[in-house]
Parts: sequence; structure tokens; C-alpha cells
Amino acid sequence: MKYIDRREFLKTTGLLALGGLSIKAAAAAGAESDATRSILKGHLATVENQLYNGIIPFWFERALDTQYGGFVTNFDEQGKALPCPEKYVNTQCRLIWWFSTLKRRFPEMPKTAEMASQGVDFLIKNFWDQKYGGFAWKVKRDGSELDQAKIVYGESFCIYALSEYYLATGDKRGLEYACRTFDLLQKYAADTEYGGYLENVNRDWSPEAGGFAGGDRKGLDTHMHLMESFTTLYKASGDALHRLKLLQVTGLIKEKMTDKATGCGLNQFDLAFNSLPAIPIKRTWNGERLGEKPADPVDTTSYGHNVELEYLMHLALKTAKHEDDADRAIYRRLLDHAVKHGVDWEYGGIYRDGLRATGEAIVKEKEFWQHSESLVAFLDGYEQFHEPKYLEAFGNIWQFVQDFMIIKGVGEWRTLLDRQGKPIDPNIGNPWKVSYHTGRSMVECRERLMRLLA
Repeated sequence: MKYIDRREFLKTTGLLALGGLSIKAAAAAGAESDATRSILKGHLATVENQLYNGIIPFWFERALDTQYGGFVTNFDEQGKALPCPEKYVNTQCRLIWWFSTLKRRFPEMPKTAEMASQGVDFLIKNFWDQKYGGFAWKVKRDGSELDQAKIVYGESFCIYALSEYYLATGDKRGLEYACRTFDLLQKYAADTEYGGYLENVNRDWSPEAGGFAGGDRKGLDTHMHLMESFTTLYKASGDALHRLKLLQVTGLIKEKMTDKATGCGLNQFDLAFNSLPAIPIKRTWNGERLGEKPADPVDTTSYGHNVELEYLMHLALKTAKHEDDADRAIYRRLLDHAVKHGVDWEYGGIYRDGLRATGEAIVKEKEFWQHSESLVAFLDGYEQFHEPKYLEAFGNIWQFVQDFMIIKGVGEWRTLLDRQGKPIDPNIGNPWKVSYHTGRSMVECRERLMRLLA
């Protein structure tokens, strides 16, 4: 698929901002000094360049599986295709979401609806469980059966992507299957005793075993993404039940999954929401890479999840029209914790993990998704509170990304670097890494920078 160049893109879309807002029409978040406006303009130029000339054309040119349908995900450091024997539901849905959000945010961009629609075709045909309902965790590349477990993290991305797809295209299949999946979660995965959701279940929705299989644990990550998916579902449906469940999971995160003393998020819990040291769990990003290991006695927090939680919670409560000053205080605590402990003010970027009790960074590698999410969150915080430290944190992290993560001439980001920027995992596409974090980061940063410059 040949992608139009940036001049043609700007010719067809003009300066159309996300959600139909032009620069002139966008509401200013507050008066900016000339020096700050100059900084913001520089950031906007580099963000747009990365979006238009990097991430968008990268995935347009490579993602489509022309043999079997759906999407391929695995690419080396130079963007060359690697074998793709498996397709995970979360990554297939992330690419459905990506092309859908491009359709919704840039209506004149060609081929977005077609890319998203064929992804939905493959998803429903090959992942949907005709016997028990819900979507399988993963299939072989040709769509044949591989792992039929129901992982609530994956189901959340189905709801998220299909709701976005419906908003972008009006295809009723999107809202139908998003609602069916939501209903199944309420029936089989909702924990009526302790609240929240059981995260790891078998094909027939019975709980998985404990330990590495994760049947006896709950986590911030899954519940945060349920909040994210229920936000988009409610926006698509307007259904009062969807709003109610959105507010319930958001309230649970606020009350049970954030540390009120330190301001950071907690990683993992038992079923009754007693905080536990995090362990690798089967069918998670860390579990896939690390395998089964005994629990680490050190209780950690993820700087990436903390900042991602800030702006996803902000969006959720704005969408539900249920935000107050106490919520804004939570946002500030999450951001301040990351500014103080997570941002590497010496070498740039943001660390992976730190101690929950003190905030001290103990895993100082630099991973793509934490950088993607922190960029959005710190701009989100600056737009709300006009704290210079949030804009400084954004500039620090964005410069590190440009210097070390983005591969010039290819357009996507390396997966994992050491503290000083040396590649540890230089590949730029894998079964878990597509355009969801990096692409969404650039889209959301562009939107906020344009509002700030209005």
C-alpha cells in the first residue's frame, strides 16, 4: 500500500485538529509567554513530523496481512518483516483501534476505514468463541485455534477497539460485539464479593489456576484498561449501564489501587485487593518475556502505569461528567511522583520501575511504552495545571525519544534501551508492540500542543 506524502496529506486535511477542531477554534488552556510558545511550537513540529512521516506510513505500509487478513506485527530494527506465527487479540485490536482513530481524527485520510474493517472481519471470524462467547487470547497466523483462554486484559482491548471502530465508521458490528463482550464480563468475570474483575479465566469462563496462571491475582494494568475501554464504549453507546460500570471501576482504582501516601499506583493484589509484590503472570508482557519466576519480595510501582493512569482517568471522568477537585488532586500526585522519582534528569527519559515505599528507581532501563504514555500525561498535566515542571519533564523525555528510540528513516521506536540509550531490544514490532502506544502518544500530544498554542 502506497502512502501519500506529508505535503499531500496537509493538502487534503489542512490543519484539521483531532475531533474536528481547527487551531483557531481550539480552546486555549491558558496564556503562554512568548518563550513558552516558541518551545511548544518546536515540540508540535517534531511531533507532527514523527506522526506524518514516521508512525502513520510505517504501519500503513507493513501492517496488513495480505495472505490471511488481519495484521502482522513483527519487524526488525530496519522495519523488515520477521516471522509472525501467532496473532494476539490485544495487538490485532490495537491496530483496529489505530486505523479507526485515524479515520475518526483525520477523516480525509485514505484507506483508514478499509484497514480497520478487514481487521474486524478477521477478529470476528477467527477470535470470537461461538460456543462460550468472548474472544480467544491468540490464534495462529492463518486464524486457526491456538489459545482459547479468555484474558480480561485482551477482552478490554476488544471493547476499546470495536467501540472506536463503531464511532469511526458507523458499522454496527463494532458496537454489537463491544456490548456483547461487556455483557459477558459482567456475567462471568465481575467479582461480586470484592469488586473489580477476575482477570484470567479459561475458555468456558471458569477461573484459571493461581500463581503463574494468575487466577488468584488482580492488577492495576487490567483494571486501568477496563476503565479505558468502558470510556470509549460509553461514548459510543450512551448507555447508562456502561457509564455506571465506568464509574465503578474508576472509583475502585482510586480507592484500592493507588497509594494515598506516596501518590503512586500499586501493581498487583490478591482477590480482596490486599497489595502484593508483583510477579510475572502468564499471558502478560512481562510473563511472555520473563517466564515463571518466584515472587520478588520488593514491592514496586510502574512509573509508566502511573502516568498513563493520570490521563486515562482524566478522560474517563470527563467523559462521564463526574470529575471534581479530589480527582484533580489524584492526577497531581501521580504526576508529581513520576517527576520526582521516574524521570531521569541526568540522561533523559523515564525509568521502568521503582520502590513503592520510597519511589526510588530500581529498574533504570528505558522502554518504549512508558515513554509514549509519559509524553501524553505530562502534557495533560501541563494543560490542566500549568506547572512548568510538567512541560520540562515532557521536553526531557521527548528529546531522549528523538535521540535514541526513534529510528531515523524508518519511523518507529526501538523496544528497550539501557539507561544511556544503548539498544537492548532494537526491534520495533513484536506480538505486543504495534502503533497503540507510540501512535496514540503522537496523536494525543499533537492535540494538546495545538490547544496550548491556540
